[in-house]
Formats: sequence, C-alpha cells, structure tokens
Amino acid sequence: QVQLVESGGGLVQAGGTLRLSCAASGSDFSVFVMGWYRQGPGKQRELVADISSGGSTYYADSVKGRFTISRDNARNTVYLQMSRLQPEDTAVYYCNARLIVNFWGQGTQVTVFS
Repeated sequence: QVQLVESGGGLVQAGGTLRLSCAASGSDFSVFVMGWYRQGPGKQRELVADISSGGSTYYADSVKGRFTISRDNARNTVYLQMSRLQPEDTAVYYCNARLIVNFWGQGTQVTVFS
C-alpha cells in the first residue's frame, strides 16, 4: 500500500506559476513510476506527466515546455513545477503511483484565471 498526499494547489493568474508536491508513504517509493494526472470540469482524467524510477520523464503535449516533473527519493516526494499557466490548466490534479497497481492521492485544485 502507498499513501499519497498532494499539496500546493491554489488560485493563480494566467502566466503564473505553481509547484505541486506529493508526499508518499507506506512502501518503497523509489521503485514506483510517479505521475500527475488532472481532471478538468466536464473532462476525463488525463495524464499530465510521469517519471520513472530511473528518472525518465513523459509529458503531455499540452504541457511540454511549461511543466516539469521531478522526484526526490530521499524525501519520498514527487513535484510538478508548473509555469506559464493558462485557464485551460484549471483542474483537480492527482498524484499517482504505479507499479502493477495504481495508487491515487485525494487531489488538489488548481484554478487559473485570466
């Protein structure tokens, strides 16, 4: 079992920045693929970015060049640095840990206003 707790969401003006954090506990964090998903109003949940145990990253086309995912295995934490935020980035952002099965955090709201 893995417990995930997100933090760092909030209200930000378009063009601004936010950093999301996800603290993990309960298992060996370093072996998991860690990801950030989001679900906007009326939309399906989508993968934003993920990072493998070895540090390889993936980004959705919509966030490439604006978002950066990173992990600190010593702190059992994964981060999502978000810059040049746009109103369409408004969503609940969920932390995910994947290793055969998926574990999810409770989500953190990000609202971008123009």
